[in-house]
Amino acid sequence: MRALGRFGKSVGLLVGAAYLSACASMIPPSRLVEYMGQQAVTEPLAATTLPQTPIRAGLVLVSDTTAPDAAPALPDEALNRLAESLQKQMNESLPSFKVETIIPAEGVRPGGEISQFSELGKKHGLDYLAVVVVSSTEQEYPLTVFLGWHSHSQPGLRRDNWSLIEVALVEVKSGLLLLRAEGRGWATLDRLMAPGIN
Repeated sequence: MRALGRFGKSVGLLVGAAYLSACASMIPPSRLVEYMGQQAVTEPLAATTLPQTPIRAGLVLVSDTTAPDAAPALPDEALNRLAESLQKQMNESLPSFKVETIIPAEGVRPGGEISQFSELGKKHGLDYLAVVVVSSTEQEYPLTVFLGWHSHSQPGLRRDNWSLIEVALVEVKSGLLLLRAEGRGWATLDRLMAPGIN
């Protein structure tokens, strides 16, 4: 249990680095339940002792765009970079955890159960699977953009983006959810409506 506790704290710190105080709300809502089922996500975490040796795991990144008001999906290149960045961060920050491979999320669907990840892990010969679900929502509204001085302004638009990354560690053999963590982020982009002004 000590190894599990250290691992949980490390994952929490890793994902917590993405957390901004401006996003303490529940926007966007959790999407993990849509992929693992209500029972897997709401029940207490499995009290499984992790081995002392480094844990071999695969990482599967799911980009969710099924929620109401969901932002458009990230391009494949951006998702690949995000998966590689998460793999590197986990391997450097968690000495007892080794993400050996990034697995495509082919066949992973919302409305499924946690068993879809257990089957995916077995297919790739892994003992554990780190499931990462990314989702975001956007809102755009008009505002006045000030260009240097208050006397010089132009009509524009502001787009707010709220993002959520949820991480779950699944034991492939038992199909149990061992750990959960999440991090929220927020970004805004102001742009002018007038053409030709950069």
